[in-house]
Amino acid sequence: MSSYSRTSAHKTSRTSGLAIAGLVCGIVGLLFLPIILGPLAIIFGAVALHQTGSAMAKWGIGLGVADIVLMIVMFAVAAGNGGSFTWNVG
Repeated sequence: MSSYSRTSAHKTSRTSGLAIAGLVCGIVGLLFLPIILGPLAIIFGAVALHQTGSAMAKWGIGLGVADIVLMIVMFAVAAGNGGSFTWNVG
């Protein structure tokens, strides 16, 4: 008769909920409210990186930084245009 080990059937996941939250905040922050979601993505990503070291946490931090850079560029363009920022398509 053969015996089965219970430990081999159960695998642990290294992705935390904070890493997912940081990634989602970073992605959504590229489109909406980068002034709020960018820093949140960096904070969530940094905490998750400290806890698990997952790649998703690193992406959350990177997207949070991109959100903040995008926000600074948008403010600079708005300041150069007399305080307005408009998109013209076509």
